[in-house]
Amino acid sequence: MVKIPVYQVTVPEYKLKIFKQSSKNMDYAGTPWYNLKIPQVYWDNKPDFEKIGAKIDNSLKKHFLGKKVAIRVLGSEEHKEKSINEMIKIIKKLGYDRYDVNRKGDRYENLDNHHIDFFALEFKVETDKSYFKYFLEPFYFWPIADREKPIRIDIAIVYDLSKLKIVEHRYKGREKEIKKDGFVFKNQTQV
Repeated sequence: MVKIPVYQVTVPEYKLKIFKQSSKNMDYAGTPWYNLKIPQVYWDNKPDFEKIGAKIDNSLKKHFLGKKVAIRVLGSEEHKEKSINEMIKIIKKLGYDRYDVNRKGDRYENLDNHHIDFFALEFKVETDKSYFKYFLEPFYFWPIADREKPIRIDIAIVYDLSKLKIVEHRYKGREKEIKKDGFVFKNQTQV
């Protein structure tokens, strides 16, 4: 197994409140393409994404400033049978969190039938940019839109972009939109 550094960032104020019942609905436009119905109680109690994201960004910049990276985030609670530490061991061994290709919800199917090792977003880490608030917010709002509870991100994987190849792909119903968030390792033996 390759020695991979693991950095821990403690953000005590990043807690998600669980609500038993919602109040009235309100509109929240997550992107120009969607209009989500988010219960007011979730909106009123949302975490401070900017403040929390800035703390995580500080760690990212400390270790990766000036580097081109791909970042994947996940909530270990989505892997019901695994603890955070078990997930980290799997990621260190495989290079990603996809330990069960048959696990529902991983959305690896695509119209072009391309193999994808993992999904991530690419960035050049710069001093004056914000990154993690843009990861935290969708993990809070999108699951609520599906009538589920928010997902707390507790693992972020930072990949060296030079060791990856982007896999362009398309999804059913979005045939004209080329997605560039799929990646494979250039050299499978150096994962």
